[in-house]
Amino acid sequence: MTSITALLSRGATGLEAASPLEFASLVLPRSPNTYLAAPGWHPGFKHLETPIYPVSTARLFEVLGRVAGEFPRTYPRGNWPERLQAQWVERSQIMNYPDIIVAEVVAVPNGGAGLFLYSHSLFGWSDMGVNRARVDRWLAALMRAA
Repeated sequence: MTSITALLSRGATGLEAASPLEFASLVLPRSPNTYLAAPGWHPGFKHLETPIYPVSTARLFEVLGRVAGEFPRTYPRGNWPERLQAQWVERSQIMNYPDIIVAEVVAVPNGGAGLFLYSHSLFGWSDMGVNRARVDRWLAALMRAA
């Protein structure tokens, strides 16, 4: 992928092929253009702790896909239903910058479902809070829909 190709493309085209993300070994970059929400039991760094959803993992994954489709300029990038993980790209309205959103639903030991939600920019150092705002929007929409 070249920067020019990524910026001139639409949807998920022009980006490197998606592959599943291993949240257990995720190391966040030093740049402030990422935001990770994760279950409380996740031992790594997280910006925000996600709630336990009182639904099955299959139900939360299905709702997640529906909610993602409601956001403007958000396009599917990868989907691995066997591991309950999916990825999307959201393009900025004016400059068409692609940001990546990765979500994975996990079983909670005492019932319910947990969620990893990671949003990060592909370009630039700072995002002026865009990824945090996006994660907040997604979590609020999921809470309403689940």
